[in-house]
Amino acid sequence: MILRPLLFFMFLCFSTLAFGQVENEINPPDYIKTITFKSNTNESQLPILKLNERLQLEFDVLNGDEDDFYYKIEYYNFDWTPNKTLLKSEYLQGIDNVRIVNYENSFNTYQIYSHYNLQIPNSQTRLKISGNYMLKIYNDYDELMFTRKFMIYEDLVNVGVAIKRSRDVRFVQQKQSVDFKISSAAMLFNNPKRTIKTVVIQNNNLNTVISNLKPLYTIGRALIYKYDTESSFWGGNEYLYFENKDVRGANVGIQFIDLQDIYHHYLFTDIIRANRPYTYNPDINGNFLITALNARDVTIEADYTVLHFSLQYPEMLDDKSIHVYGNFNNYAITENTKMTFNPRTGYYETTLTLKQGFYNYKYVIVDTKGNIDEGAI
Repeated sequence: MILRPLLFFMFLCFSTLAFGQVENEINPPDYIKTITFKSNTNESQLPILKLNERLQLEFDVLNGDEDDFYYKIEYYNFDWTPNKTLLKSEYLQGIDNVRIVNYENSFNTYQIYSHYNLQIPNSQTRLKISGNYMLKIYNDYDELMFTRKFMIYEDLVNVGVAIKRSRDVRFVQQKQSVDFKISSAAMLFNNPKRTIKTVVIQNNNLNTVISNLKPLYTIGRALIYKYDTESSFWGGNEYLYFENKDVRGANVGIQFIDLQDIYHHYLFTDIIRANRPYTYNPDINGNFLITALNARDVTIEADYTVLHFSLQYPEMLDDKSIHVYGNFNNYAITENTKMTFNPRTGYYETTLTLKQGFYNYKYVIVDTKGNIDEGAI
């Protein structure tokens, strides 16, 4: 495996003590798809936005019922444990538990769906302080459908970041180390090892964060974080990709097409790349973009297709499983992403129903404890 450049974001929290259980995001039921959650970017990604910037959530519901959905927003501590000290009125102006009123039905598609759109701030809801938040979507029966995390920041300090090769000679070609410093001309850091919490995020993926690093030393008013191993990430390989903006014609990565109830797109069979020479191939860091040929509004005119994935893997796995992995489902490991061995073809295979677009993906191995190995394949 060869080192590749990666995108990092450093998030800083000033915090008090927190107790409780870390709350993870909840994945939607199978009929809710293509959840895009973003701030000021075209791509869907973990929203990290400045206070008062716009937050946008979009998703499709494929049951054809035009269901009603409601949103709630809750504030969390730096470690994603529920905050029990702040009243809702202290972090939210207005009200939540409000119905999402903006939705449209699909047009000229084989798969019918309703497309929902929520923007915050809006006329009823505005957030007042920076910190960690969870957006929760409920149905008409007050059943929780899915959740998404987001972060709001304020420019209170200066943060300098440098990404370098790992200082560990064993992984100099495989890992990247993140050095950073925090400084402020106006703010005095009191007991920073206890009061300042840091989070380093690789490619907007909360599954691989490095959190709560302590400053190793100070220079004047600057806190220095320069670790040998603790702040290192695996470099990984470029993501694989495909594009199916034309449901009927030739597309990048699509081997052949079959029309059943909806279109089925069969990808070329992938091979193991872990021990092969690195080849540069620009990607979008695991993300996806919705695109459709000749569509004026892709949010309601892009169709859904069944994607057939296959992987040539040399051995049967008894205590581990192979999954298709990417931001198309918020990097979630589910039964839908799990591949099964097909003795007829000799490949690991699975299918995913996805909206037309350009997608990054990779294959990962997951053990029985849920640990994800991104570099094994």
